[in-house]
Amino acid sequence: MEKTMRKIVKIDEEKCDGCGACVISCAEGALKIIDGKAKLVSEKYCDGLGNCLDCPQGAITIEEREAEDFDESAVEAHLHGEEVEEKMPCGCPSANIARFVREPATAIKTEARPQAAVASRLGHWPVQLALVPPTAPFLKGADVVLSAHCVPFAYAGFHQDFLDESTALLVACPKLDDFQAHQKKLDEILKQSGIKSLTVVHMEVPCCSGLVHMAKQAILTSGNVVPFRDITISIRGERKTG
Repeated sequence: MEKTMRKIVKIDEEKCDGCGACVISCAEGALKIIDGKAKLVSEKYCDGLGNCLDCPQGAITIEEREAEDFDESAVEAHLHGEEVEEKMPCGCPSANIARFVREPATAIKTEARPQAAVASRLGHWPVQLALVPPTAPFLKGADVVLSAHCVPFAYAGFHQDFLDESTALLVACPKLDDFQAHQKKLDEILKQSGIKSLTVVHMEVPCCSGLVHMAKQAILTSGNVVPFRDITISIRGERKTG
Protein backbone atom coordinates (compact mmCIF):
# COMPACT_ATOMS: atom_id res chain seq x y z
CA MET A 1 0.00 0.00 0.00
CA GLU A 2 1.33 3.44 -0.98
CA LYS A 3 2.61 5.61 1.84
CA THR A 4 3.38 9.33 2.10
CA MET A 5 5.36 11.52 4.48
CA ARG A 6 2.99 12.87 7.12
CA LYS A 7 2.54 13.46 10.84
CA ILE A 8 1.46 10.46 12.91
CA VAL A 9 1.59 9.34 16.55
CA LYS A 10 4.59 7.64 18.08
CA ILE A 11 4.20 5.63 21.30
CA ASP A 12 7.04 5.06 23.76
CA GLU A 13 6.10 1.71 25.28
CA GLU A 14 8.72 2.11 28.02
CA LYS A 15 6.82 5.13 29.38
CA CYS A 16 3.29 3.83 28.67
CA ASP A 17 1.52 2.39 31.74
CA GLY A 18 -1.70 1.42 29.94
CA CYS A 19 -3.92 3.97 31.70
CA GLY A 20 -6.12 4.37 28.60
CA ALA A 21 -6.30 8.18 28.66
CA CYS A 22 -5.13 8.31 25.02
CA VAL A 23 -7.82 5.84 23.94
CA ILE A 24 -10.47 8.13 25.39
CA SER A 25 -8.95 11.23 23.79
CA CYS A 26 -8.74 9.75 20.28
CA ALA A 27 -12.05 10.44 18.52
CA GLU A 28 -11.01 8.27 15.56
CA GLY A 29 -10.46 5.10 17.62
CA ALA A 30 -6.89 4.83 16.32
CA LEU A 31 -5.48 3.70 19.66
CA LYS A 32 -6.13 0.60 21.72
CA ILE A 33 -4.67 -0.93 24.90
CA ILE A 34 -3.13 -4.29 23.99
CA ASP A 35 -1.22 -6.35 26.54
CA GLY A 36 -1.15 -3.36 28.88
CA LYS A 37 0.32 -0.90 26.37
CA ALA A 38 -1.17 1.66 23.98
CA LYS A 39 -0.94 0.59 20.36
CA LEU A 40 -1.79 2.26 17.05
CA VAL A 41 -4.58 0.10 15.59
CA SER A 42 -3.98 1.28 12.03
CA GLU A 43 -2.10 4.17 10.44
CA LYS A 44 -5.13 5.06 8.33
CA TYR A 45 -7.16 5.85 11.49
CA CYS A 46 -4.65 8.42 12.83
CA ASP A 47 -5.13 12.01 11.63
CA GLY A 48 -1.92 13.18 13.32
CA LEU A 49 -3.61 16.13 15.04
CA GLY A 50 -2.45 15.06 18.48
CA ASN A 51 -5.59 14.96 20.67
CA CYS A 52 -3.88 12.07 22.49
CA LEU A 53 -0.85 14.15 23.53
CA ASP A 54 -2.26 14.70 27.04
CA CYS A 55 -0.80 11.32 28.05
CA PRO A 56 -0.06 11.54 31.83
CA GLN A 57 3.23 9.66 31.30
CA GLY A 58 4.35 11.65 28.25
CA ALA A 59 4.46 8.41 26.25
CA ILE A 60 2.91 9.84 23.07
CA THR A 61 4.50 12.26 20.63
CA ILE A 62 3.92 13.22 17.00
CA GLU A 63 6.56 12.34 14.43
CA GLU A 64 6.81 12.85 10.68
CA ARG A 65 7.44 9.67 8.74
CA GLU A 66 6.16 7.58 5.85
CA ALA A 67 2.70 6.31 6.75
CA GLU A 68 -0.55 5.17 5.21
CA ASP A 69 -2.82 8.13 4.39
CA PHE A 70 -5.54 9.08 6.87
CA ASP A 71 -8.82 7.58 5.62
CA GLU A 72 -11.93 9.30 6.99
CA SER A 73 -14.32 6.74 5.47
CA ALA A 74 -12.34 3.89 7.03
CA VAL A 75 -12.52 5.67 10.39
CA GLU A 76 -16.30 5.99 10.03
CA ALA A 77 -16.63 2.27 9.32
CA HIS A 78 -14.27 1.46 12.19
CA LEU A 79 -16.24 3.56 14.68
CA HIS A 80 -19.51 1.94 13.63
CA GLY A 81 -18.15 -1.56 14.19
CA GLU A 82 -18.13 -2.62 10.56
CA GLU A 83 -14.91 -4.59 10.98
CA VAL A 84 -14.34 -7.96 12.59
CA GLU A 85 -13.15 -8.20 16.20
CA GLU A 86 -12.76 -4.50 16.83
CA LYS A 87 -14.37 -3.03 19.93
CA MET A 88 -17.70 -2.94 21.67
CA PRO A 89 -19.19 0.56 22.12
CA CYS A 90 -17.43 0.90 25.48
CA GLY A 91 -14.06 0.21 23.92
CA CYS A 92 -13.67 -3.26 25.46
CA PRO A 93 -12.47 -6.10 23.20
CA SER A 94 -15.42 -8.23 22.08
CA ALA A 95 -13.43 -11.35 22.96
CA ASN A 96 -13.82 -10.39 26.64
CA ILE A 97 -17.57 -11.10 26.62
CA ALA A 98 -18.19 -13.98 29.02
CA ARG A 99 -20.89 -15.75 31.02
CA PHE A 100 -20.25 -17.20 34.45
CA VAL A 101 -21.97 -20.15 36.13
CA ARG A 102 -22.78 -19.25 39.73
CA GLU A 103 -24.51 -20.95 42.63
CA PRO A 104 -27.94 -19.39 43.31
CA ALA A 105 -27.91 -16.82 46.11
CA THR A 106 -29.89 -17.54 49.26
CA ALA A 107 -32.23 -14.66 50.04
CA ILE A 108 -32.52 -13.48 53.64
CA LYS A 109 -36.19 -12.80 54.28
CA THR A 110 -37.81 -11.29 57.34
CA GLU A 111 -41.41 -10.80 58.33
CA ALA A 112 -41.04 -7.04 57.83
CA ARG A 113 -39.33 -7.35 54.43
CA PRO A 114 -40.37 -10.66 52.90
CA GLN A 115 -39.05 -9.74 49.44
CA ALA A 116 -35.81 -7.94 50.36
CA ALA A 117 -32.48 -9.56 51.15
CA VAL A 118 -30.43 -6.45 51.94
CA ALA A 119 -31.40 -2.84 52.59
CA SER A 120 -29.93 -0.17 50.32
CA ARG A 121 -27.17 2.00 51.79
CA LEU A 122 -27.56 4.75 49.20
CA GLY A 123 -28.03 8.00 51.03
CA HIS A 124 -28.75 10.50 48.24
CA TRP A 125 -30.00 11.10 44.72
CA PRO A 126 -29.00 11.69 41.95
CA VAL A 127 -25.87 9.64 41.56
CA GLN A 128 -24.95 10.29 37.92
CA LEU A 129 -21.94 12.64 37.82
CA ALA A 130 -23.56 14.67 35.03
CA LEU A 131 -26.59 15.42 37.22
CA VAL A 132 -24.89 16.26 40.53
CA PRO A 133 -24.23 19.99 41.12
CA PRO A 134 -20.80 20.81 42.63
CA THR A 135 -22.54 22.50 45.56
CA ALA A 136 -24.83 19.56 46.42
CA PRO A 137 -25.15 19.44 50.23
CA PHE A 138 -24.49 15.70 50.41
CA LEU A 139 -20.98 16.26 49.00
CA LYS A 140 -19.78 18.55 51.80
CA GLY A 141 -17.40 16.65 54.07
CA ALA A 142 -18.20 13.38 52.30
CA ASP A 143 -15.99 10.45 51.34
CA VAL A 144 -16.78 10.39 47.62
CA VAL A 145 -16.89 7.13 45.68
CA LEU A 146 -16.59 7.61 41.92
CA SER A 147 -17.79 4.35 40.41
CA ALA A 148 -17.88 3.07 36.86
CA HIS A 149 -21.36 2.11 35.67
CA CYS A 150 -20.61 -1.61 35.53
CA VAL A 151 -19.12 -2.01 39.00
CA PRO A 152 -22.33 -2.33 41.08
CA PHE A 153 -23.59 -5.00 38.67
CA ALA A 154 -20.36 -7.01 38.74
CA TYR A 155 -19.40 -6.65 42.41
CA ALA A 156 -21.95 -8.20 44.75
CA GLY A 157 -20.68 -6.43 47.87
CA PHE A 158 -20.81 -2.90 46.43
CA HIS A 159 -23.22 -1.40 49.00
CA GLN A 160 -21.64 -3.22 51.92
CA ASP A 161 -18.03 -2.34 51.02
CA PHE A 162 -18.32 1.15 49.56
CA LEU A 163 -21.41 2.91 50.89
CA ASP A 164 -22.17 4.19 54.38
CA GLU A 165 -23.57 7.29 56.10
CA SER A 166 -20.46 9.37 55.26
CA THR A 167 -20.29 8.36 51.59
CA ALA A 168 -21.45 10.23 48.51
CA LEU A 169 -21.71 8.16 45.31
CA LEU A 170 -20.96 9.48 41.83
CA VAL A 171 -21.39 7.24 38.78
CA ALA A 172 -19.82 7.74 35.35
CA CYS A 173 -18.44 5.90 32.32
CA PRO A 174 -15.35 7.41 30.67
CA LYS A 175 -16.17 5.86 27.29
CA LEU A 176 -19.95 6.10 26.94
CA ASP A 177 -20.36 9.52 28.58
CA ASP A 178 -19.02 12.93 27.54
CA PHE A 179 -15.52 12.65 29.01
CA GLN A 180 -14.64 16.34 28.75
CA ALA A 181 -17.92 17.43 30.37
CA HIS A 182 -17.40 14.90 33.17
CA GLN A 183 -13.83 16.08 33.69
CA LYS A 184 -15.01 19.67 34.04
CA LYS A 185 -17.77 18.67 36.49
CA LEU A 186 -15.38 16.66 38.67
CA ASP A 187 -12.88 19.55 38.63
CA GLU A 188 -15.63 21.84 39.97
CA ILE A 189 -16.70 19.34 42.62
CA LEU A 190 -13.12 19.11 43.91
CA LYS A 191 -12.89 22.92 43.96
CA GLN A 192 -16.25 23.75 45.55
CA SER A 193 -17.73 20.87 47.51
CA GLY A 194 -15.28 20.35 50.38
CA ILE A 195 -15.14 16.57 50.00
CA LYS A 196 -12.99 14.62 52.46
CA SER A 197 -11.61 11.86 50.23
CA LEU A 198 -11.98 10.37 46.74
CA THR A 199 -12.12 6.67 45.86
CA VAL A 200 -12.36 5.47 42.27
CA VAL A 201 -13.87 2.01 41.76
CA HIS A 202 -13.57 0.74 38.20
CA MET A 203 -13.56 -2.44 36.15
CA GLU A 204 -10.32 -4.02 34.98
CA VAL A 205 -11.02 -3.27 31.28
CA PRO A 206 -8.68 -0.63 29.80
CA CYS A 207 -11.28 2.03 28.95
CA CYS A 208 -12.47 2.04 32.57
CA SER A 209 -9.10 3.25 33.83
CA GLY A 210 -10.02 6.60 32.29
CA LEU A 211 -11.89 7.29 35.54
CA VAL A 212 -8.59 7.14 37.42
CA HIS A 213 -7.05 9.61 34.99
CA MET A 214 -10.11 11.85 35.38
CA ALA A 215 -9.88 11.81 39.18
CA LYS A 216 -6.14 12.49 39.30
CA GLN A 217 -6.51 15.34 36.81
CA ALA A 218 -9.32 16.84 38.91
CA ILE A 219 -7.11 16.75 42.01
CA LEU A 220 -4.30 18.49 40.13
CA THR A 221 -6.56 21.07 38.49
CA SER A 222 -8.46 21.93 41.67
CA GLY A 223 -5.44 22.01 43.95
CA ASN A 224 -7.53 20.07 46.50
CA VAL A 225 -5.18 17.22 47.38
CA VAL A 226 -7.55 14.85 49.17
CA PRO A 227 -6.75 11.24 50.13
CA PHE A 228 -7.14 9.09 46.99
CA ARG A 229 -7.76 5.36 46.47
CA ASP A 230 -7.89 3.33 43.25
CA ILE A 231 -9.86 0.06 43.41
CA THR A 232 -10.13 -2.42 40.52
CA ILE A 233 -12.91 -4.99 40.09
CA SER A 234 -12.40 -7.93 37.72
CA ILE A 235 -14.95 -8.84 35.05
CA ARG A 236 -15.76 -11.87 37.21
CA GLY A 237 -16.81 -9.51 40.01
CA GLU A 238 -13.76 -10.01 42.23
CA ARG A 239 -11.90 -7.22 44.03
CA LYS A 240 -8.38 -7.19 42.56
CA THR A 241 -6.74 -4.09 44.07
CA GLY A 242 -7.45 -1.60 46.85
